[in-house]
Formats: sequence, C-alpha cells, structure tokens
Amino acid sequence: MSEKDVMEKYARYVMQTYTRQPIVLKEGKGAVVKDVNGKEYIDCVAGIAVNNVGHCHPRVVSAIKEQAEHLIHISNLYYNEPQAQLAEKIVELTPIDRVFFCNSGTEAVEAALKLARKASGKKEFIAAEGSFHGRTLGALSITYKEKYRKPFEPLIPGARFVPYNDVDAIQDTINNETAAVILEPIQGENGIRIPSEGYLGAVRDVCDEKDVLLILDEVQTGFGRTGKWFAYEHYGVEPDIITMAKALGGGFPMGAMCAKEDVARCFKAGDHASTFGGDPLACAAALGSIAAIEEENLVQRAEKVGAYFLQKLRDLRHEYVIEIRGKGLMIGIELSIDGNAIVDMAREKGVLLNCISDRIIRIVPPLVITEQQIDRVVEVLG
Repeated sequence: MSEKDVMEKYARYVMQTYTRQPIVLKEGKGAVVKDVNGKEYIDCVAGIAVNNVGHCHPRVVSAIKEQAEHLIHISNLYYNEPQAQLAEKIVELTPIDRVFFCNSGTEAVEAALKLARKASGKKEFIAAEGSFHGRTLGALSITYKEKYRKPFEPLIPGARFVPYNDVDAIQDTINNETAAVILEPIQGENGIRIPSEGYLGAVRDVCDEKDVLLILDEVQTGFGRTGKWFAYEHYGVEPDIITMAKALGGGFPMGAMCAKEDVARCFKAGDHASTFGGDPLACAAALGSIAAIEEENLVQRAEKVGAYFLQKLRDLRHEYVIEIRGKGLMIGIELSIDGNAIVDMAREKGVLLNCISDRIIRIVPPLVITEQQIDRVVEVLG
C-alpha cells in the first residue's frame, strides 16, 4: 500500500486517539527504521523506550520464530516452560521474589495497586505530581496530568499527589489508610525528571517507618535504559513492588508486576488474572531480549554511550535550550520554544524524536545506537 492509502484507512477505520506523525514505517534494524517510500530515519523514540535491543534484533526474532512453531498460547490454566524460565530470570535481576505476568505497563500498575491493597489492608495511595502510570482507571487515578484524568472522573478514590523529590511531603501525607507510595525512579512523561541523590532512600526509610509499601514504576526506565538494569539501582533502594513492561519483550507486548515474598503471598488464586499474560510467545521474546542485553553488554553500553550523547548535546549551548538532563540513554532537552516544530524539522532530516509537554524533547533511542548515529542526531538538532 502507498503512504496515502495507509493514512486514508487510518482516517476511516481507526479511532482517532493519537496524534500521529505523517510517515508510515515499514521496517527497521538496530537504531534505524525505514518508511514505505524507502527513506531511512535514526530512531530516537524506540517505540517510547521499548526497543532497547534495537529493531528486529536477531535474538528476539529467532526466539519468536522458534517458539511460534511449537506453542503460541495456552492460557494460565496450564504451565509453560518459557514463563518459568522468564520468572526465574527476572528474580535473578531484581531484589524481588515473585512475578505476575501481564501485557503492558498499565496492567502491571493495576496489578500492583490491587496487591498493595490486599497486602496492606488499606485503600489509599500517594503518587507524585508529574507522575504517569497509565490510562486505565486505576492507573489513571495515580497519574497526575489533569487533561488525562478530568474527562473520566470519578476515578478510584484515595489518591493523593505530592511534589516529586520532596520526602517531607510524603511523610506529612501518609495516614492510617495509606497502602503504598508509588513513584517513577525517574519521571519520564514529565520531562525526564531525575531525583536528588538521597530522595528515594529517604522515601524508603519513611515507608518502613510508617509501615507503607513502596512501589517503583520501572516501566520506562527498566532493562538497561538508564545504565543500570533498573533505575532504582542508582539510588541503593529496594522496593516492595516493581512494575515493568516496555523493553521487557524486546518489542513484543509484555508486562510484569513483581513483589517481595511477604507481599506477593497475599495474592491467592483468583485474586488477579490475565488471559494472555505470560504466554509462551511473549516470554520467549522477553528471554531473547534479555539474552541480547547480556551478551552485548547493553546496560554498560547505555551508561557509556548515554554520557557521550549528553556531552555532545550540552556542547551545543544553544540559545533555545534551557536544560539538558538525563541518565544513560534517557535524555530530556527542555526548550524555550515549541519542541513540536523541531520534531517535524528533524524528521524531514531523517531523525525521529518525541516531544512531551510541548517544550521538552525526549530522547530514548535503542541502546545499540552508535556514536556515529548520535553525532548525526546532534548535528540535526544543532
């Protein structure tokens, strides 16, 4: 189909819930994608921090092909080998003990909220201003931005918002009905907001003191994105519950909610479920993606190449740039002008970018991006 044909079908048949950039992508390899007209782009969006191992990584493609020839779906009425292997691997990579599999980040957050209520016997949550945890009703209740929340109110009651990076505000807000504090270790949708060095550790201490669970949402920061397997590792804290998705499946839809044993055991048979969660195909893709990250040292690479990217961007010293911040290959450029225009111009020059809050360009490329590709991105931005 031509580009025009595809766009016309979208206009006619697809619900208009997205603002899409006017290109039709057809294939990709590594950090490069190609549209239906054959034009190539360096992809600094990566499916919004999903394609950490790059597009169509051979490890992921091979894992999906091999599994698809044997077993695609059986439901969780039965055991399957890839799910057992993936659960074991995630436990090895984290300080948690148990895993619940689902299909997305917002599903992982929903599961976390239910588990926190069941384990604590309490009903309320504290989240941060600027937070984004998903768009289903439970996850939306702890997502801060009014434009996402307002049209769908009333939401789940008992959510309270406090300023990000303010531990005293959390301490003052906790009450006898607070089940959990939920935070992103680095706020993604709010413009790559990085906490001060002692913040998450202090939050952990407050939660312990007040007997409140700590949930860390690693959906966007997980699997090497920030130069660690998970962003909480930068700050020396261990959460009670972790949510993950995005990069977990290497591009295949996959999510997980993980918890320590004393919390996880509160979930009993029938308390929560997912028809497709942890199916053999998704788990095989995730195992392939994790293997690629390990074999190619992509966690360490994200730290090194991310530092290179940040320095190159900071060397621009452009009049329109207010601040450049980031950790690993999770970078935000805050501007004094409308960033959407820059996204459009960069796309014409073969670079895909994402603008959030109109004035912040988010850069979350595949962890396999090369220094030469970074140089080209910085040249275009300049």
